[in-house]
Amino acid sequence: MIPHNFGLRSLWAVSALTLAGPLVPPLAADDMATEASGPEKHFAGADIFGLTVAADPQISPDGSKIAYVRRTNDIMTDRAVSSIWLIDVSSGAETPLVTGAGTHVSPRWSPNGDRLAYISTESGGGPELHVRWMDSGESANITALAEGPGGIAWSPDGNQIAYTARVPGKGLTLGSPPAKPEGAQWGKPLQVIDRLVYRRDGGSYVKPGTAQLFVVSAIGGAPRQLTFGEYSNGGAVEWSPDGSTLYFSANRREDWELQIFGSEVYSLDVASGEITALTARDGPDGAPQVSPDGSKIAYLGFDDQGNAFDQTNLYVMNADGSGSRQLVPSLDRSFDTVEWTEAGLLASYEDDGEHRVARIGLNASTATPLDARVGSGYVALPYTGGEWSVSGNGSLAFTTQSAVAPPDVAVQTRRGIRTLTSLNAVSLGGKEMGETRELAVTMEDGTVIPAWIMLPPGYKAGDKVPTILEMHGGPYAAYGPEFSIDYQLYGTAGYAVVFANPGGSTGYGEEFADRIEDNYPISNVPELMAVVDAAVAQGFSDEENLFVTGGSGGGILTAYVVGKTDRFKAAAAHKPVINWVSQGLMSDLPTLIPRYWLGGLPWEKPEEYWERGPLSNMANVTTPTLVLVGADDYRTPRSEAEQFYAALKLVGVDTALVVTPDSSHNNLSQSPSQQAARTASVIAWFDKYRTGKEAE
Repeated sequence: MIPHNFGLRSLWAVSALTLAGPLVPPLAADDMATEASGPEKHFAGADIFGLTVAADPQISPDGSKIAYVRRTNDIMTDRAVSSIWLIDVSSGAETPLVTGAGTHVSPRWSPNGDRLAYISTESGGGPELHVRWMDSGESANITALAEGPGGIAWSPDGNQIAYTARVPGKGLTLGSPPAKPEGAQWGKPLQVIDRLVYRRDGGSYVKPGTAQLFVVSAIGGAPRQLTFGEYSNGGAVEWSPDGSTLYFSANRREDWELQIFGSEVYSLDVASGEITALTARDGPDGAPQVSPDGSKIAYLGFDDQGNAFDQTNLYVMNADGSGSRQLVPSLDRSFDTVEWTEAGLLASYEDDGEHRVARIGLNASTATPLDARVGSGYVALPYTGGEWSVSGNGSLAFTTQSAVAPPDVAVQTRRGIRTLTSLNAVSLGGKEMGETRELAVTMEDGTVIPAWIMLPPGYKAGDKVPTILEMHGGPYAAYGPEFSIDYQLYGTAGYAVVFANPGGSTGYGEEFADRIEDNYPISNVPELMAVVDAAVAQGFSDEENLFVTGGSGGGILTAYVVGKTDRFKAAAAHKPVINWVSQGLMSDLPTLIPRYWLGGLPWEKPEEYWERGPLSNMANVTTPTLVLVGADDYRTPRSEAEQFYAALKLVGVDTALVVTPDSSHNNLSQSPSQQAARTASVIAWFDKYRTGKEAE
């Protein structure tokens, strides 16, 4: 959904092992239905294994079929399994397309819809590029790769497939070890690092090498490498209609490591390999989409002003790079995805807690939103987002969901919108889920803070219930009334959940996002307290049973809030940032955090680094606070959570540290059992301090 460099503004871009004894109860006892007690009527941890999520819906060029990825959780292997399914748009009939052993993802239609390219690990080795002939049902392995490819794109004549893939490099060596005797058992060789960004969240330590562009015959054979050099070439890959040129984005500057927003749009002559830069902005450009006649290119970008946030704009230029102009400059929203077919130019953006797709007029002034409401696949928490594709006749395939159901596949045609799947109707059938309502919150300066409350199952009007303030990460991201595993588990435990889009959240215009420029997380505190006040004043929340939690940016806020107020009975800080100095230098975003978020390097602005960090308030913290983090989190590194845990211990505040093995920053990197156990640990922590819980 978020292309190239444009997602790097956020930290989240989103803990079973407890170190505190019996904090996490066993998963099975109360979660599993038994013959004696009957089926569990509320959502439970074990229900995570029954969820199915639709992703990456790809509509065929003629709009008649949709291939999509279906993700299910395997209770025996404790992992998500991905397969590819096919939907007939007219009848809604579904058939399995690529299933069985391995992971199967990234379906991409050939230009005339007779074949489907996809990535599979069915052989048991690494990811391989496959092509399936739709009439015969036969598949062939086109090329084996060391790592998964990106940017899969068919040539217009269907004879070739372009993609990006990492080419291994040698890396720096310093000296030589002594000769190893035959049969000797020696320790592992030294690891020599000379890159600024030497590890990526979700990808462990960066292996030597670069991402390069390739083409391969659609019937198999040796691929041809088209780009070279000590910089990566990635992102979306686009063919010109005549098949002579490829368009892609890359950061090919000599100082690319220091220029996080240095990408440009390039053209590559397939015959000669000649590369030409089409843009030359001080800021990122990417996501090129070519017009059907080949005369123009739409793309995304923004001018780098050194701010923590700049909205990504939509542009169009001639195919040779001339005549660039911004489209719909009056639309105060940040674009994230673009597609251009015979049906016209479409682009998507976040808008008021939703993800929208609009038809864009080339007269530079019109954007006509479609009726479709795109739903996010980040089912752990209610982030906005989602995926979509468009056919040549203008039919839109997209993921859609609600506050009580994970993503399904829907389609918008001239006849209207139809939801084509109901993947969780059986598994969630009979479950009483939490109900989500809007909250009215207005600050003294007149600014509206969008907010919601999810009430626990069985809520009765007039009840004042224990309430959790759960805060989103990013901070340049947004929540909406979408499905959340964590929230439903909190609801089953008897808690309401209040959530909001405070200043800095996207989808409300640049001025709203800039409310946290040069002051995050400080200015969010009064906004979030106003949201809690509204939940209390409107009669939903028990003032004596308030709790607070959040992850990533929400973890920062949790750690900061408990140093500013003691109104919460307990807190749980997921993957927080505690010390901006260590986070800025140890995370996988060392070129983003210091320069753009803090306005300078740590030794240039030490006072600001300290003032905006939760450690500055440690002497005031009295709230019992649980700290949670993934063992392999390189975005807000584990060391940040460990610093907070140690600081809480040193000031005498009750705390425990929960670490999820093999988990990165993204909650979805956790296994289903880990997701359930992590949330159970938070509930157990809150229950420990919940007034009246002992008497239940």
